[in-house]
This record gives sequence, structure tokens and C-alpha cells, in this order.
Amino acid sequence: MDGIETLLTVCLGIGLSAACGFRVFVPMLILSVAAKSGHIGLASGFDWIGSTPALVTFSVATALEVGAYYIPWLDNLLDSMASPTAVVAGTVVTASVVTDVSPLMQWTMALIAGGGAAGAVQAATVLVRGASTAGTGGLANPIVSTAELGGSLLMSALSIFLPLLAVGLAVGVVGFAGYKFHKSRTTGKPALDEPAA
Repeated sequence: MDGIETLLTVCLGIGLSAACGFRVFVPMLILSVAAKSGHIGLASGFDWIGSTPALVTFSVATALEVGAYYIPWLDNLLDSMASPTAVVAGTVVTASVVTDVSPLMQWTMALIAGGGAAGAVQAATVLVRGASTAGTGGLANPIVSTAELGGSLLMSALSIFLPLLAVGLAVGVVGFAGYKFHKSRTTGKPALDEPAA
């Protein structure tokens, strides 16, 4: 049973980390709410995530982050800053939920799986936003921002309630983005172009 619980906490961490790739603070806020309500237990040293000050801070940061992504051209600037921030947030989120393992294993999984998942999803969003900016002059970027927010909310909720499904979805998002990027590199067409009918 311990092995299954560890697997589920790792999947929870990976799912929340992948959600950090869409929006850095949305999964942190959802994790804070889940921890404060007692739905999720946090690893030793991470109790602060479920505190009232953390909940308030994550709420304000989430509102500012979500709003800023709807400001033309600021969204592209935020993407460049969000990439390293998403990796750090993904690492912290995974480390905070992986319990009952040695600190070495906890932080190794956090860095590789958590930081890697956040970085991969963030890279996919950068590609999509770049293609949107190049193809529409930024006019479609609010649609991209809404989709990313929805992805972060969905991935965070799935991570809490169905962690295995969340990991599958994260793998699918990264795989699809990788496929589109590879296809664009080999054909010379933009990554988001649809084939002509």
C-alpha cells in the first residue's frame, strides 16, 4: 500500500507541476486550498503552503498573473519570465506533496519529474503563444491565455482528484506539442498551421 500511495503522491506532484507550466500560481493556489482544507497532506517543512498568509498571497498572485496575460505583448514578456519560474514552482510543488521517501529521493523526483513537467508544458505554451503572435499579430493571444488558464485549472483539479489521469494528460499535451514542433521543423510550416483541405 505504501508503494501505491507514493506513486499517487508522485503523480499528484507531476500533475500540479505540469499545471505550473500553464500558469505558475494557479496550481499553487489550488494546492494551498487543498492543504488548508485537509484534503492533501504536505511533506515535512511545507506546512506553510496551507497557511492563511500563503493562501492570501497565492490568491493575489494568481489574480495578477491571470490578468496580466490578457495585456497584449506583456503576455509574451511574461512567457520569457515564466519559464524559469514555472520550473522552480513545479519543483517546489512536487517536493511538497511527495511524502514517505528519503529527502534525496524527494528532491530528485521534484527536480526531474516536477521541474521537468513544468518546463516541458511551459515550453509548449511558449511555442503556441509565439505562433499566435506571429500569425495574428497578437490578436488571438487572449484566446490562448484563456485556454492556458483552463488547462491549468483542469490539470490542477485532475491532479487532486485523479492524479494518474492528470499525468496522462500532461504526457499527451507535451507529446502533441513535441509532434507539432518536430513537424514544423521538418516541413518548414508554422507549428499551428492546419493542412489545406
